[in-house]
Amino acid sequence: MRGAGRLYCSGMTLRLAAAALMILMLAAAPVRAVDPPYQPDMERLSEILGSLYFLQPLCQPGVEDWRAQMEQLITLDEPDEDRRQRLAGAFNDGYAAYARLYRTCTVSASEALTRLLVEAEKTAREIHARYAE
Repeated sequence: MRGAGRLYCSGMTLRLAAAALMILMLAAAPVRAVDPPYQPDMERLSEILGSLYFLQPLCQPGVEDWRAQMEQLITLDEPDEDRRQRLAGAFNDGYAAYARLYRTCTVSASEALTRLLVEAEKTAREIHARYAE
């Protein structure tokens, strides 16, 4: 009887220790801020700006500095570091996606540039219309 009592006690102690460990792990985890509702749109806009940053110098050099536009967008939005990194990552992903496809301005690159310019304007207008104070 005595051995069974110890086994039950050890099992209970083990469960309590596991629960305490889980609580400590959760308490030690960094708390993430809740993203604003426009975050997915901002990440898409960032990706588009990265694509434009690659494509425009191929097809229309000297027209716009999309990297500067991206920096201004981030400055105005004032994101926390996590969101800043995600926006920069989306920009870099957009750049890399087209850098893998094009080395010169082709008809396809020019059409992609036009399509992306339209989408960038539309996305920026929608973000402003829905979320600007």
